[in-house]
Amino acid sequence: MFSQASMPSTSTVLSAYTTFAASAMVVKTMLHEVKTMAKQLIPQQLQDKILSGIGRLIGDQSSSQMTLVIDEYNGYAMNQIFEASEIYLQTKISPSVDRLRVSQAPREKNILVTISKGEKVIDLFEGIQLKWEMVSSAEKQLAMGDKGERRSIELSFLKKNMEKVLSSYLPHVVEMSEMIKEENKVVKLHSLGNPQGGAVVGGGAWGCINLDHPSTFETLAMDLNLKEELMKDLDRFVRRRKFYKRVGKAWKRGYLLYGPPGTGKTSLIAAMANYLKFDIYDLELSNLLRNSQLRKILVSTRNRSILVIEDIDCSAELQDRQAGRYNQPNTELTLSGLLNFIDGLWSSCGDERIIVFTTNHKDRLDPALLRPGRMDMHIHMSYCTPYGFKTLASNYLGVSKHRLFPKIERLITEVEVTPAEIAEELMKSEDADVALEGVVEFLMRVKIVGKEVGEEGITGRQDVVVETKRQKIWSGGIEGFDYMPPAPSLSFL
Repeated sequence: MFSQASMPSTSTVLSAYTTFAASAMVVKTMLHEVKTMAKQLIPQQLQDKILSGIGRLIGDQSSSQMTLVIDEYNGYAMNQIFEASEIYLQTKISPSVDRLRVSQAPREKNILVTISKGEKVIDLFEGIQLKWEMVSSAEKQLAMGDKGERRSIELSFLKKNMEKVLSSYLPHVVEMSEMIKEENKVVKLHSLGNPQGGAVVGGGAWGCINLDHPSTFETLAMDLNLKEELMKDLDRFVRRRKFYKRVGKAWKRGYLLYGPPGTGKTSLIAAMANYLKFDIYDLELSNLLRNSQLRKILVSTRNRSILVIEDIDCSAELQDRQAGRYNQPNTELTLSGLLNFIDGLWSSCGDERIIVFTTNHKDRLDPALLRPGRMDMHIHMSYCTPYGFKTLASNYLGVSKHRLFPKIERLITEVEVTPAEIAEELMKSEDADVALEGVVEFLMRVKIVGKEVGEEGITGRQDVVVETKRQKIWSGGIEGFDYMPPAPSLSFL
């Protein structure tokens, strides 16, 4: 302890403090001057190396690390870097990983293995060590009312490798993921929300399953020339990226499939998806309440996909454009909103997209929906033709020639029957003779009923006349024939 005699006086303490404060101010000023001169004389890259070296000397490793956060969604749209990273990391799973996600779709051969939340994967690229980590957090409410999880992937590495990671490593990840996707491509069928009512993994609006529909262009019972024309149009579309950019058009194409029920519109959509390896997004307009939801749905679909709106004339009341009601564009689903969805500014948010509308009654659609740029190609799915019958006979019975073919082909040109009705007859027996005899009897019944309907003078819309014919046939209205109506076909959409 200080004695009272040796304790410094107040004036001495104040004088020493003043001297120290002045010295500190001088040192601070000098350091500022040195820092300013260093910025002017030493390149930024060299400064970073010096600071990084000092950080290593004093054991501060965090200052030299950089972490990139890759969110699953960029606004409403899927983040393609996230998708590519998730696919790429499937090839980098090591025994050091403790938790994995394992899944397998129905009728899928391969088991899908991905890293789980919180797990880390180490990768090496051109001498650089990189650490990946899957991060997941709960999300309160999604736009369509489902709860889900918000996922992201974190990529950590030394700051000095930032340029190489962005310019070389991430493009390498994307390229490798594209190769893996092409090799293991499985067409998916997407629907709004989760069909089971649970969480939608990833926080998106769409739930999906594998599309196992076996339809191909080879098995379609449609006009050969129309089939070839459509295939050429699809091929031309997918190879014209530079063309669409050069002429200033969004890289998309619209198709309208119209014709009576049972003529193969759904099968054609599946054949298009299988041919192009494009995912299908099945959109029910009745599930949407506002134009704003329609826009969000559009941007949440991926590139190289087919957006399908079936029975557009029955999906929703879209007469607002004709009635001139524009006072509440964001509080209800309107025809104007649908038109903007198809070819407005929002339609350019994505590449290589196809939009398909189907209808049984083309004449009921607003003409604004039918013009080029919205529905670029109109495809009439007609009643069964002789060529369509031969395709069905080959598919179901494995025969390309038969003594009854000429008679059946002649009858098909005289009546109106759908490919679905012919297919139902062919399924009644595996014996070609028995099945084809049944087709002849069925066509004869249709021909007789057609004459009776004409004699009874039934007039009106064509669909009413056709339905009357069907009712007569299915009710056994032709004497001498016992006929059971075909079971209703199941649609995959």
